[in-house]
Amino acid sequence: RIMKRLIITLAALTLVAGLVFTAAAEDYTFTGVKKCGMCHKKPEAGEQLRIWSESSHATAYATLANEQSLAIAKEKGIGNPQEADECLKCHVTGHGAGELAAKILPENGVGCESCHGAGSGYFKKATMTGLFAGEIEAASVGMTVIDEKTCTACHNEESPTFKGFEYEERLKEILHTVPTGE
Repeated sequence: RIMKRLIITLAALTLVAGLVFTAAAEDYTFTGVKKCGMCHKKPEAGEQLRIWSESSHATAYATLANEQSLAIAKEKGIGNPQEADECLKCHVTGHGAGELAAKILPENGVGCESCHGAGSGYFKKATMTGLFAGEIEAASVGMTVIDEKTCTACHNEESPTFKGFEYEERLKEILHTVPTGE
């Protein structure tokens, strides 16, 4: 009974103070493309997995082994670009996240969670339903709200193949919305 009152009091204080407690990004782990694709593959759900798999994001890691990438790496004094942090940070989901990214396969390149955030807090259907219904705030479960900064974290002058980045145009190329009602 005392514990129940304490919990109610803390909840009331939290509301009055306007405090919102959310977990830090480090509290979430990456689940991988396969887990995301379980629900995001059907036409009636928007075929996000297909759209991603046909994009250059899906082959971002593989491109590091092509002739152009190997030549750029050699010019910059980088050994194998598929092993170099300066390349992998943008070509592999969760690179540098250590154990948080244990389920990530480098060959999946730039997967869902590179843009949307590590999925362990939001991959369940009930959570996704709550997110789309506006009942759950994205940040409270580790989901990143996509904006231009999300993209330009990698698509910028630091990339040796950068030729400018038009956010609105490029967004249309990878857009994978969820149909109304899903």
